[in-house]
Amino acid sequence: MAIAISQEAFDAMVRENMEDLGMDADEALADAVEALTLQGADLSGIIKRVPGEAAAAEVSPVVRVLDELKASHSASGGSGQDLDGLVPLIDELRGLCCSGEGSENAAIAVRNGGVEALVALCGSARVAQERLLVSALKALSSVLRDVGSTEKFRQSEGPKIVMDILRGGSESSDLLYAGFSVVAAGSAGNEVVKESFMDLKVDELILHVMREKSKTNVQSLYDAIRVLLTPDDNRVVASQVYGYSRRFAEIGMAEVLVSALREQVAPSSLPSACAALKSIAVNDEICRSISENGGIDVLLQCIDEAGQQKNKVIARSCCSLLSKLAASDANKSAIIQRGGFDRLLKLTSRFSEDPSIIQEVMSMVTVLTLRSPENAARAMEVGYGTLAIQALQRFPSSGQTQKQACLMIRNLVVRNPENRTILLNDGAEKLIRKAKVMHGGCKDAASSALRDLGLDNYNA
Repeated sequence: MAIAISQEAFDAMVRENMEDLGMDADEALADAVEALTLQGADLSGIIKRVPGEAAAAEVSPVVRVLDELKASHSASGGSGQDLDGLVPLIDELRGLCCSGEGSENAAIAVRNGGVEALVALCGSARVAQERLLVSALKALSSVLRDVGSTEKFRQSEGPKIVMDILRGGSESSDLLYAGFSVVAAGSAGNEVVKESFMDLKVDELILHVMREKSKTNVQSLYDAIRVLLTPDDNRVVASQVYGYSRRFAEIGMAEVLVSALREQVAPSSLPSACAALKSIAVNDEICRSISENGGIDVLLQCIDEAGQQKNKVIARSCCSLLSKLAASDANKSAIIQRGGFDRLLKLTSRFSEDPSIIQEVMSMVTVLTLRSPENAARAMEVGYGTLAIQALQRFPSSGQTQKQACLMIRNLVVRNPENRTILLNDGAEKLIRKAKVMHGGCKDAASSALRDLGLDNYNA
């Protein structure tokens, strides 16, 4: 765990290097940074400066803006009109945290009370002050980047304040977008913040907003669902997000998301909506309910359209979600009955030079053919054996594509010995052995493919 250090302690170390060890300014600064880094100190947000009169004149622009913001907020006493005058300062802070040096500037803002100041500002503003709140929420989402910042957000009662704003401003798309951006940023990597939002019934609020047709294009809402349902806090051994996913499903979120995919989601938001639905599909029952509500039909249609429009981002997102749904045996049959094999193969022909799409389709076919000799036979008939060989030939440098081709070959042959001869005659052995040598991450999948092809020396 990184050692915490204050700005004052850092400045004192630089000063000591200069006064006691006789280093010049640049050498003293570089030595302090190096020594503290080796000691495991957390230097994020530390302004790397040489203390003294010259440095005093070079105040960090982030610190300057924050000082002005805090002073103005304090002087306003919460007056609505005076608070509105803070918008240019807030926007300047956000610009600094979203610039080329955004990561470092955001860390400086967090270290100097930026999270607390912005949360306090949001708490003292009225919902009617939409411009101010949108600006403050956007700035807040730009500084919430790690556990340190999200913990300060939680300790400042940020989740409750943001939920109050969202409940009161649900008629404003701009306010919803900015508010749910904070939900997503604040919950990322922090299990306790996720729990806080769930305790505040964020799932019910999201469902309410989703049911308002004019609001379903709020992309940050989909991002918030995905982040809330992702187990990404490495401090936690057993995450609660599986239970949260079930809660979302139980109140009808999956059905509402399927409806949104069918009718309302803008193309730019569709990948986020797919990721949100994928995060809810955590068990067989939920996967089947998504299919029963038309989810598979919608996704196959989206895949067809993405292929026609050459939109690989949407194609990849839809394939990834469809693979998740195909984990249910009932859904495997539904996908194949709706021409899934042919439609996915057609997609690969439209993206024949894009390994990421080929990889997603092969992953889908791997799922569809798992423990199903009938599906494996059908896949070979329509051309997936050829696709595997072509992927191995065309994308030798893509380790993930090579691995996925090996995994698909396994499922095509493990219960279908008649397919082994076909693939071996097409040169599968040589290509798989080459992939095994070139990519360490492909070793196990390649060995298993060679074994299931009936080759004795599969470990060689």
